[in-house]
Amino acid sequence: MDVCVLGAGIVGLACAYELDRQGARVTVVDMATPGSGASAGNGAQLSYSYVQPLADGSIWGQLPKLLLSSDSPLKIRPQWDVAQWRWGLAFLQACNASASSRTTAKLLDLAALSRTGLDRMRAAHQPECDFSSTGKLVLYPNAKTFAAAQKQMELQRTLGSQQAALSAQESCDLEPALASYRQNIAGAIYTASECAVDCRKLCQALERILRARGVQFLLGNAVTTLETRQQRIVAARTDTHTIEASQFVLALGSESPRLARSVGVRLPVYPIKGYSITLDIAQVSAHTAPCVNVTDIASKVVFARIGSRLRVAGMAELVGHDRSLQPHAIESLQRSTRTLFPALNAGHAELPWTGLRPATPTGLPIVGVQAGGPQNLVVNAGHGALGLTLAFGTAQQVAQQLLQTPVP
Repeated sequence: MDVCVLGAGIVGLACAYELDRQGARVTVVDMATPGSGASAGNGAQLSYSYVQPLADGSIWGQLPKLLLSSDSPLKIRPQWDVAQWRWGLAFLQACNASASSRTTAKLLDLAALSRTGLDRMRAAHQPECDFSSTGKLVLYPNAKTFAAAQKQMELQRTLGSQQAALSAQESCDLEPALASYRQNIAGAIYTASECAVDCRKLCQALERILRARGVQFLLGNAVTTLETRQQRIVAARTDTHTIEASQFVLALGSESPRLARSVGVRLPVYPIKGYSITLDIAQVSAHTAPCVNVTDIASKVVFARIGSRLRVAGMAELVGHDRSLQPHAIESLQRSTRTLFPALNAGHAELPWTGLRPATPTGLPIVGVQAGGPQNLVVNAGHGALGLTLAFGTAQQVAQQLLQTPVP
């Protein structure tokens, strides 16, 4: 079977790897180099056990701040964009406890499947991607948020997650770099099995692996047209190339809805803008930078050690397709870094970055052929902030649908 994968981010490349592994002939098409979009500077955490969707009942009480505050880490800025309003209304409908619990259960299953797929690929190829498995601490600033986190932990325990609730002192004993932040911690949830990886390096490694296995890449080519005939796509066209295949996978992140619309499919996927900075910590002294992955709920900022660097990522802005790098957001990440880890020099950010996370209202990615669309177009989009975590799971779902092989 010939399969054309549209998209060379981590979601598309994981798909290409799984399809090739199971015997398909694969071509990957993208306008940019692998891992240069939303995969380039994400939070680097593999959050297999911490998958609670953004759509949660607590959002309702936060709406005034989300709409009006200039310093909220989660911002909603209404645009003259019907897609944004449609997405926003669907998001608010999903902001309730029962929907959040159902989505959490599905995401946990998908994350476990994804862990299996990534671990299998790593065991087979040993890619150089700064992978680590030092666990994750999620810090809560007060008794109310910590109690809610413990309730979520108990829900996830019934679904197979193994986590522990820690006091502020226990958190600092586990991660000494947090010592000066101790008074701001009411408690923490620790997941020993959580991991981190440099997503861009992983994408680059996957490209090398796939090329060596015979996968074809057509980079620097934006797909402008999907040519259809009798409810099937017969070719994807760029300005200079025509790619024919029997099956097509749409994995273009926040650009997926545009191409899907051209063949009669409306995807409820909208970009949520995020930012990151990356600090060189090769020369810092012990207990200055964290070794354990850290998520600070108060600032909604994540910290992940990737090799000799510290990735600091955060912000969730519903501001349309604006890709501009806003200084205020980078300064906010620098302030958060100084607050939690004051001995680090976060005033000179290496590689400040912004990108658009393709999100669905519920937080559950869209995987499969869409009603009313071409019969040979499989969508794989809408992973939101969990693209890195879920990529190898949805890749196996795509392969199962296309090749009719059982998902392990």
